[in-house]
Amino acid sequence: MSLTAQIVQHFKAFYYGGNYTGVNLKDTLIGLTWEQATTKVDSLNTIAALVFHMNYYVTAVVNVLKGNRLDASDKYSYNLPVIKSQEDWMRLVHKVKADVDELIVLVEKMPESKLWETFEDEKYGNYYRNLTGIIEHNHYHLGQIVMIKKMILHAKERGE
Repeated sequence: MSLTAQIVQHFKAFYYGGNYTGVNLKDTLIGLTWEQATTKVDSLNTIAALVFHMNYYVTAVVNVLKGNRLDASDKYSYNLPVIKSQEDWMRLVHKVKADVDELIVLVEKMPESKLWETFEDEKYGNYYRNLTGIIEHNHYHLGQIVMIKKMILHAKERGE
């Protein structure tokens, strides 16, 4: 299996299941209401904010893989549009799925040699670093989402 195929496999496993952690984004978000996704627990980010944040970088990389200039900045990575309804929440969830599916297709088509090329600027490293970095970054935030979801659901069970 080529390295690009393995990276694709990691993205699929993170989003759709089959990774070593036994947790994936799709199943974690199923059944969450917009109220739960936007519930603030102590000083933690909301689930919706974390989902947006994770996808912000996926979208940035997709744009580069499509031949565009990198147009992203960490300072905007939490600029979540206001979510006021289940429709708003589902729009974000569906965008995440569409963006990762597009990323998967683009990486599948990528020649393995491209992984070692500079990603936009030397300071960003190569394509390999950016793709695997997204996976690492998203696993970190998925762990946060799982914990926040448990806190919200337990508070609901206790009637809080």
